[in-house]
Amino acid sequence: MDMIVQHVMTLLMLTLLQAVLGFDNLLYISIESKRVADDKQAVVRKWGIGLAIALRIVLLIVITAAIEHFQDPFVALHSTAVDFSMNVHAFIVLVGGAFIIYTAIKEISHMLADDALSEDSNEPKRSVTATIFWIVIMNLVFSFDSILSAIALASSTDPETHVRTISSANMVVMSLAIVLSGIMMMWLADRVSDFLKKNRLYEVLGLFILFIVGIMLVSEGGHLAHLKLFGYLVEPMAKSTFYFVLAVLVVVDIVQGKFQKKLMAKQAANSSAKS
Repeated sequence: MDMIVQHVMTLLMLTLLQAVLGFDNLLYISIESKRVADDKQAVVRKWGIGLAIALRIVLLIVITAAIEHFQDPFVALHSTAVDFSMNVHAFIVLVGGAFIIYTAIKEISHMLADDALSEDSNEPKRSVTATIFWIVIMNLVFSFDSILSAIALASSTDPETHVRTISSANMVVMSLAIVLSGIMMMWLADRVSDFLKKNRLYEVLGLFILFIVGIMLVSEGGHLAHLKLFGYLVEPMAKSTFYFVLAVLVVVDIVQGKFQKKLMAKQAANSSAKS
C-alpha cells in the first residue's frame, strides 16, 4: 500500500514538473502553428504534441539506458579565446536555445514589418509536415532537462555501488507522467493560440518570454560545456532570476496596457470636447 501511495505521489509530482516546464513550449507551439493555413493549425498542434509524447518516452528509455554517455565529452577545444568540453546534453541545450533566440528575433522583426497586421500578408506558409517536424524537435529540446529531472526524482542510489537505478515501476510512472502532461498540453495549446489571436498585443510579451527562455538555455548549455570566452566562464541563468524576469515582464505589460487605455480615453475625450 505504501509503495502505491509513493508511486501516486511521484506521478503527481512528475506531471506537475512536466506541466510547469512546458509553458514556454506552448508559446513556441503557438508561434510555429501560425505558419500553416488557419484551418490546419489545430491539427498541426495535436499531431506535433502527439508525436512528441511518443518520442519523449523513447528519449526517456534512451537516456535511462545510456545516461553516462550524455555526460561524456565528444569534442573539446582549449584556446585563449574559446575553451569548452562539449557533451551531448550541453550540445542539445545550447543549439536548442540558439534556435529559440533566432525564432524569437525573427518573429519580432516580422511583427515590426509594415505588412505585419495585414490580413492578406504575402508571408509564405510552411507545409504541415515541416511545421510538425519543428514542433516535435523543439518539444524534445524543451523536455530534455525535464526528463533528466524526472530520472533524478524517480531513481534510487544503490548504497554499495553508488549507481543510480530505476525500477520498471518507476519507468511506467515516468512514462505515464509524460502522457498526462502531453494531454494537458494538447488541451492548453489551442487555448493559448486562441488567446494570442484575440489579444495580439500579448504576442510581444510571449516572444520576449521565448527570447529569455533561449538565453537561459544557451547559458545553461554553455555552463554544461564548461564554456569559457576569453577566460570568463559562462554561468547559467538561475531559475529564480528567470522567473523574476518573467514576473517583471508580465507586470510591465499589464501596467503599460492599462496606462495606454487611459491615454486613449483621454485623447478621445479631448477630441470630443474640441469638436
